[in-house]
Amino acid sequence: MIKLQINNREIECKPETRLLDAAQQAGFAIPTMCYLEGLPHFTSCMICVVQDMKTGRMLPSCSLQAAEGMVIETDNEAVQNARREALELLMSDHVGDCVAPCQRTCPAHMNIPMMNLHIEAGRDHEALVTVKEHIALPAVLGRICPAPCEKNCRRDSVDSSISICSLKCYVADQDLLSGSPYLPERKAPSGKTVGIIGCGPAGLAAAYHLQQFGHACTIFDDHAEPGGMLRYGIPEDVLPRNILDAEIDVIRLLGAKFEMNRRVGKDISVAEVRQSFDAVVLAMGPVEVAELEPFEVETTPKTVRVDSETFATSVAGIYAGGGIINPGKLAIRSVGHGRSIAIAIDNYLTRRSLPVLNSRSQSRIAKVEENELRILSASMENLKAATFERKFDGEAISGISVGVTPAQAVTEAAKCIQCGCASFHHCKLRIYSEQYGANSKRYKGEMRRPLKRVFDHPYVVYEPGKCIQCGLCVRITEKEKNKLGLTFIGRGFEVRVDAALEGTMDAGLAQAAADCVDACPSGALEFKSRFCYK
Repeated sequence: MIKLQINNREIECKPETRLLDAAQQAGFAIPTMCYLEGLPHFTSCMICVVQDMKTGRMLPSCSLQAAEGMVIETDNEAVQNARREALELLMSDHVGDCVAPCQRTCPAHMNIPMMNLHIEAGRDHEALVTVKEHIALPAVLGRICPAPCEKNCRRDSVDSSISICSLKCYVADQDLLSGSPYLPERKAPSGKTVGIIGCGPAGLAAAYHLQQFGHACTIFDDHAEPGGMLRYGIPEDVLPRNILDAEIDVIRLLGAKFEMNRRVGKDISVAEVRQSFDAVVLAMGPVEVAELEPFEVETTPKTVRVDSETFATSVAGIYAGGGIINPGKLAIRSVGHGRSIAIAIDNYLTRRSLPVLNSRSQSRIAKVEENELRILSASMENLKAATFERKFDGEAISGISVGVTPAQAVTEAAKCIQCGCASFHHCKLRIYSEQYGANSKRYKGEMRRPLKRVFDHPYVVYEPGKCIQCGLCVRITEKEKNKLGLTFIGRGFEVRVDAALEGTMDAGLAQAAADCVDACPSGALEFKSRFCYK
């Protein structure tokens, strides 16, 4: 056995033990992307570096052996800086959007590509569930939202943008007409209570999500009926009141209490509200700054000051959003505020920390050429036409619907080219970039690799622009003794992974395709089922 120090702890390990294994056996986690147990090391990503404190050098822990007397640090500031720089270099040549432009510009950040995928498959209920994960009032907003998401739809460069709001409204109307509207699962009662002042879009959305977390909500409003500007500021021919009432009823069914005709500060004191609830939400729309004095929150000359991420005010347990901080802004933005406030309050009440969300660490293609989009769109259409067939009969939905038939909805949703990343939730490159605060634009050059998807494998999609040349798929196909397998082609900055001997990906991944997809750390290999319905 040999002895060494890792993070000021003396450990023993067998000779010829990798530094990575020695550290992990001692309980110290080290990130890896080009390493996979059972395969020869490759040492390409340099995310696994640790520091030799005797020499100051950074060492790749996946390939070097532990040695007697070593003094190693696995997560000090120098190591974190080195890993961040390695990630920034990898991101500099990464061609892909972590989040689709439509989702990125939606004020509520709804997962629009996933909604489209479900509608395309005829899974309207699953589409509705996807929508309501972020949007509390989709049938309402489908009718009044000016659709900033559609203005940023990449399909617009091919023919026309997808009618996202109509599709959102379609699945919401289907749900309301079903006779048993979808009720999201509610956690067990937490014993915590939240007072919400204002029954407009921000207050309603906050209650919708807080009730799901198990926190009991009471909404106060000085009007006779709930809805705020949705009811009192929008004509009924634009927003039918039965639609608004039906979606508010869902929030009632989740357990929210409505105290109408009760003005806080007049019919019930601010002090009583603050004493009666574990958290308070200010969502009463535009107000004079003087009206905020009893809450003792810090204000600007025009409104209340809040944290841009959590919407927390300067007073612990008091949050504010919607028109009170952004007068005259979109209802969809207020609904987005409500969800963010609910998440922040849940973390405040349960003492959990908020997840890391670092948008500058996410990859984004600044400009996609029109010919790239046309090729991408055509290849997606060919994929769907060759693999699947759906036939629909259907009349326009009567009554409260916007008049979209099931067949029209499927056709429209199928236009989506799924330009966000299908591997978003398990892409190591994104996860580690957010963890280490990498700036994806730090080393971006003027030129980039072309945006391309290769569909010639029966069930795998290859996006060469996302490949970080980690070599995992090359080593896996070699181990599995594929007839051709994958290999590195080219030299220097032009190197790429492809099938050997100018073969196809179908031949290169004849065996172990699923293993290669599972091992890929950057979303360069993914299953076709994530791009179209199955």
